[in-house]
Amino acid sequence: MVEMRWTVKNLPTRDDMGRVAAEDLGALVQELQKKQEWVNMIFAAAPSQLDFLKCFVEDKRVDFAHIRAFHMDEYIGLKQDAPQGFANFLKRHLFELAPFGEVYTLDSTNEPNAECARYTELLKTYPVDIVVMGIGENGHIAFNDPHEADFNDPAMVKIVSLDEMCRQQQVNDKCFDAIEEVPTHALTLTCPTLANAKYHFCIVPTKLKAQAVYNTVCGPVTHDCPATVLRLCKHANLYLDNDSASLLPKAFG
Repeated sequence: MVEMRWTVKNLPTRDDMGRVAAEDLGALVQELQKKQEWVNMIFAAAPSQLDFLKCFVEDKRVDFAHIRAFHMDEYIGLKQDAPQGFANFLKRHLFELAPFGEVYTLDSTNEPNAECARYTELLKTYPVDIVVMGIGENGHIAFNDPHEADFNDPAMVKIVSLDEMCRQQQVNDKCFDAIEEVPTHALTLTCPTLANAKYHFCIVPTKLKAQAVYNTVCGPVTHDCPATVLRLCKHANLYLDNDSASLLPKAFG
């Protein structure tokens, strides 16, 4: 087993998990803003992040006007105003609730290869300080499903196909009524793009994520569980509730 380089925080409830993650992130952002004019951040768009997002936007310590925000993945083929779009999710729950200085989202209506190139240039121009993310039921990070994940991917942003477990998760999360409605392809930031950030906050609630959490923490570092790449990161925190942590050894309790 690769030595853990991150802190695992197991909180009793989802509310506690979201609050503590937001408090820790707010303290880090505040510290970075004493040293640099801008903090560049990537956010995940998923129901698993809602407890955290609610608390984070209310943090008065954070100078949102000097945060440059990105998001990490987007479906291909959805209409620009589709409520399931991840950019739209983050607008509703984050970007429209706090005065962010700059926000850059993936455009699902742009030609996919051109959009990959556009977003890659932005990420090169503004190196990422902090990634706030979750882990999928299949162990994915962003839309790097096991069959697409590459820890040495030369691309920063790429087009991927979504596996059945990933698409079913979107139904489980009540984003779509049936798997047939879930797009089959997406744009995603790659594993190295996410892992190369300076700091990582990984927020993972619910019983549905328990096996993925166990594989991430206790299994081998492999693209079969893409989230294990975070075990190689220097400054990472994993926030769990009792349900998502239920399969972990007591040492992580």
